[in-house]
Amino acid sequence: MRPSGRQTNEMRPVTIETGVTMHAEGSCLIKCGNTHVLCTATIDERVPPFLKNSGLGWVTAEYGMLPRATNTRMRREAKNGQSGRTQEIQRLIGRSLRAGVDRVALGERQIVVDCDVIQADGGTRCASITGGWVALKLAVQKLMKAGDVISDPLIDPVAAISCGIYAGQEVLDLDYPEDSEAGVDGNFVMTAGRLIEVQMSAEGSTYSRAQMDGLLDLAEKGVAQLTAAQLAAVS
Repeated sequence: MRPSGRQTNEMRPVTIETGVTMHAEGSCLIKCGNTHVLCTATIDERVPPFLKNSGLGWVTAEYGMLPRATNTRMRREAKNGQSGRTQEIQRLIGRSLRAGVDRVALGERQIVVDCDVIQADGGTRCASITGGWVALKLAVQKLMKAGDVISDPLIDPVAAISCGIYAGQEVLDLDYPEDSEAGVDGNFVMTAGRLIEVQMSAEGSTYSRAQMDGLLDLAEKGVAQLTAAQLAAVS
């Protein structure tokens, strides 16, 4: 039995509320169980110097956790510099979202997606990617409505889910009690049934090819549910 009482293939409840900030071109609050992340997208008509005059757009991301997002207070990274974990996660979010973007259709502009964890209970990077795509989509819709972009540069929804082996069982959507005790922990980023990135590691035990396939099957099920929630949020 999982600590939450969920079935092995059962996700936490997912809700996505859009338009939660008045200034950002796209915004949402995504809740995956007790993990809550505020995602905003900002349109910048400039691109990084290495893309100037290239005709290509760019999507990048920043990620952070509020001091009391966890059970004990963390010091603000603005005071101490970003941790290696934070840098790794925001790079993951950025390249995951770019995988679903036609950068020619976006035009020579940049969209910055900010993901701020309000409350953490496992899977914050996955929730950030899933909610980040919603904020990105809303910002792109504004560009299209204004006529600044002719064709939709977002090819397919991008979503992410965690899977792992907990107490010897393959489980979907790990919360913190499971994540902290899992023998194997993985994050799966996907779009339209295709893989963008897989992060798998043996935390306390090794895993077989068959177990890897089982986790991938669970991930596909979870991402399909997340994609449905994303499309409902932006429709």
